[in-house]
Amino acid sequence: MQQKDNDKPVLIKAAKREQAADIARLIMMAMTEECCLYFCGEGYGMTDFHRMMTVLVEREDSQYSYKNTLVAMDGDNIVGISVSYDGGRLHELRKAFIEAAHHYLGKDHTGMDDETQAGELYLDSLAVIPEYRRLGIARQLLLATKERANSMGLPCVGLLVDKGNPAGEALYASVGFRHIDDNMWGGHPMKHLVYY
Repeated sequence: MQQKDNDKPVLIKAAKREQAADIARLIMMAMTEECCLYFCGEGYGMTDFHRMMTVLVEREDSQYSYKNTLVAMDGDNIVGISVSYDGGRLHELRKAFIEAAHHYLGKDHTGMDDETQAGELYLDSLAVIPEYRRLGIARQLLLATKERANSMGLPCVGLLVDKGNPAGEALYASVGFRHIDDNMWGGHPMKHLVYY
């Protein structure tokens, strides 16, 4: 990792397929280790989950696809990501995850709860590497995600934030997200926030 250069701004760009392994690591950071392990079958761990997530990022028909990802770049280094997709396509895009989890992790996730619905660009994963936090990069990614929703003709960005993550909720509120209802996902109580 190169030293941060304050004269060189972080750029938000569309992701590329060859960045899949790094994007997968950041998605896993956003999910948390506990959540990643929740999705693993007996005898599988973080290395297996990373292998599966890298394949899902490389695909074009996955909710985690590089096509659904914005990257924050400092030179050649990915320092943050935002993964979002049309909530109306959740079931179609989730098929790739269900197939991959069965193949790579020996686990059946066909009965997963829905975390989004039609009418929103669902922000699935947002992460910034630790040494680049508190520099406004997450905010830049959130604003770029809202621009993406506008360009897709979707009225809002929606996301779920863990009720045990007040710092995350404060970040989203500072950009303009507001709480509309509660949800459960990955075994955790969540708040559904939207940004119009």
